[in-house]
Amino acid sequence: MEKRVVGKSGIEISVMGIGGWSYGGGDYWGPQAQEDVDAVAHAALDNGINFFDTAEGYNEGRSEEAVGIALKGRRDEAVIATKISPNNTEPTVLREHCEASLRRLQTDYIDVYIVHWPITEHSVQDAFATMNALKEEGKIRSIGVSNFGVAQLSEALDTGVQIDVNQVCYNLLSRAIEIEILPLCQKNGMGILGYMPLLQGLLTGMYKTAEELPPVHARFRHFRGDREKAGHGEEGAEEEMFAAVEGIRKVAEAEGVPMAQLAIAWTIAKPGITCELVGTRNLSELQENLNVASLSLSAETVAKLDELTDPLLQKLGANADYFLARRTH
Repeated sequence: MEKRVVGKSGIEISVMGIGGWSYGGGDYWGPQAQEDVDAVAHAALDNGINFFDTAEGYNEGRSEEAVGIALKGRRDEAVIATKISPNNTEPTVLREHCEASLRRLQTDYIDVYIVHWPITEHSVQDAFATMNALKEEGKIRSIGVSNFGVAQLSEALDTGVQIDVNQVCYNLLSRAIEIEILPLCQKNGMGILGYMPLLQGLLTGMYKTAEELPPVHARFRHFRGDREKAGHGEEGAEEEMFAAVEGIRKVAEAEGVPMAQLAIAWTIAKPGITCELVGTRNLSELQENLNVASLSLSAETVAKLDELTDPLLQKLGANADYFLARRTH
């Protein structure tokens, strides 16, 4: 499994990481058996995947607890990233929440500590100064952000603190970061952790119309703003999206690979991407994802996929917030 360095941190992580949003079980993803999390973690490590991503906000901390249990006895083989809510970034509170995450993860250090969304209620300078102090104390090894656009990234970088990575939504149907965010990250030596490589099932090819998706999975800006769970208020880009999906399906058939594997391999092949996080709930899903490691896309295939999805990129634009259309750039 190929490894890449997280920004300027010197920390090497696998190009594919385990996303732990479902771990611990919750309303969004439903129940999640701990024995499956344990099995995935051990098999992932055995096969060269060393990066595990979680957050204090995932299932009210139960995801962190599940990851901590799963990695018990093999902590030194793993690189763990967890995230703190921006509402918890006042210095004293931030320290308390970092300690709580450490306890749930059953570890005395966090490899990559990430601010989950842009900070709006507290001092950005104080928050990152506190993160830097935690790094100097050995509580964390690297500092990151998530869902930060150009304005928020610039503000964070102005604090003078070394920020190694930005975790953002990135997949064939969600390429906004390529316009402004990715170039800024590259200019400042920051890596990208991509999440949602399959856009919650759309890039598996299992859906051919918007009506087939559960409402909670059709809330993104790709869909009309009047759909049940949508909160963005935009017109969406359903025609462009499903045209792209059909085109990607044909490329996958021509390549003789499952559409989902093609989509994940595309993200890993793109410049500036340090790691793509893949939700992996059981050993069967892990094996499917591991097949991507041996899948090398030609430059021609990557270019063809870029071409197929460019109309959707142009329609949705540079705003990388696919949830609520808040200004992230």
